[in-house]
Amino acid sequence: MNPAADFLPFALPDVGDEEAEAVAAAVRSGWLTSGGLARQFEQDFAEYVGARYAVAVNSATAGLHLALEAVGIQAGDEVLVPTWTFTATAEVVRYLGATPVLVDVDPVTLNIDLAAAEASITPATRAIMPVHFSGLPVPREELRAFAERHDLRVVEDAAHAFPVKSAGRWIGSGDSDAVVFSFYATKTMTTGEGGMLFTESAEIADRARTMRLHGINRDVFDRYQSTKPSWHYEVVAPGYKYNLTDPAAAMGLVQLRRARAMWERRTEIAERYLEAFSDLPVELPPRAPAGDEHAWHLFVIRLPEGADRDGFIQRMAELGVGTSVHFIPLHLQPVWRDLGKLRPEQFPVASREFDRVVSLPIFSSMTDLQVERVVDTVAASLRSGE
Repeated sequence: MNPAADFLPFALPDVGDEEAEAVAAAVRSGWLTSGGLARQFEQDFAEYVGARYAVAVNSATAGLHLALEAVGIQAGDEVLVPTWTFTATAEVVRYLGATPVLVDVDPVTLNIDLAAAEASITPATRAIMPVHFSGLPVPREELRAFAERHDLRVVEDAAHAFPVKSAGRWIGSGDSDAVVFSFYATKTMTTGEGGMLFTESAEIADRARTMRLHGINRDVFDRYQSTKPSWHYEVVAPGYKYNLTDPAAAMGLVQLRRARAMWERRTEIAERYLEAFSDLPVELPPRAPAGDEHAWHLFVIRLPEGADRDGFIQRMAELGVGTSVHFIPLHLQPVWRDLGKLRPEQFPVASREFDRVVSLPIFSSMTDLQVERVVDTVAASLRSGE
């Protein structure tokens, strides 16, 4: 085998003819921006997770921004954010002139450590944005109790966490002010680019809908589909341009119908990895506790402390298997390090675990042969690094 000619990438979207045909039909309809399909996507998704309101947006980043704006985050406020996340989680706080306060993570789950979060609260703290890292839910009851104790708004970054349940309820429903999913190309379902904001609050939903399209108080679909003169609208706030298009929603509707089957395949792959790697010198990701489910957006192994993680990644690539690292903690990124004058020792868990983590391929279109190839390549790469 020539690895360069038969490279297995870290991630691939699971899309096929049905998605292509749905997108083509949307294009042929002549309605290319947000319209009836985007509305249908919102309605079907809200029904799927049992949420009262759903607001389709062009990225999870946009959804997080809209959610924070809708709950009233403003300049001078502080928002608790795990350091173990992608930069978007923190950057949306800065969009509003507020300050992201980075928090260390739990050593087992790599989700936000609520004890560390508690120690970071100040009189300016207004909200917490937990991230369900890799698709393992943050404990729902603990999060709710924490927020109630400190009178905080809760916006869940659930970019990794569809379609799974926590404490018997779908992620996307529940007591948080808002929950935001991502439909980026490598996520558990995709629209190419896109996201969805869920909330139980009519006020939050209405504000997010207004702000996602320039602060205009009327939907463009209503204005242009009306058979009567309907040109008038009002700009009620300085909004943004965050709407999801109908062609993207068309793909999303197909992916939504397939979501649970795709999750089942990722779960099969994860179980195979957990079994195959159980005797290797690596730390495996935790399964979800009883009553919860794991989305398995990522499968993250941890090498022994002191191991050459970058060398392992290079050996995997040379053998034709792509990997990645999730995440470079935000306190190590120049912009957040300098903004908060942060030091690695302030985040002992994240700083230590960063040097050990490697994300292996896990996507629902993987074949059994590809899964076994990853299994064999991990074992070979570990042996050659000894």
